[in-house]
Amino acid sequence: MSDFTVTRKRIHAGIWEGVVASSGSNDNPAPIEVTHLEQPIRSTSLTKDSTPGQWQLRIAIPPELLSDGVQVFLINDKETGEKLDSFTIVTGEALEDDIRSEVELLRAELDMLKRAFRRHCLEVG
Repeated sequence: MSDFTVTRKRIHAGIWEGVVASSGSNDNPAPIEVTHLEQPIRSTSLTKDSTPGQWQLRIAIPPELLSDGVQVFLINDKETGEKLDSFTIVTGEALEDDIRSEVELLRAELDMLKRAFRRHCLEVG
């Protein structure tokens, strides 16, 4: 089990930002590895925070990795291979259509359930 945890702060201007914290009194930087489709992302930086046992993690998201669909980035402890965190970027018009159709389907099912519930209430009451 890793001695480190990762907490997401934000994504801003194409850079994922977070905090890596040591669960013990470890003052050495965390052995972080970021991957996308099992390929390492080299545009990462880890800088010491003013809080003991914490580091600021910044991951510049390479624009060439962004395309239609869902892109998942994994943040791992390089020594143990344990997944510490991940983040997902969803893009594309096709996906937007999928989400809209799913919402429409959910609305239709909800309307059906409402009618069935009202019918049940009339029969019981």
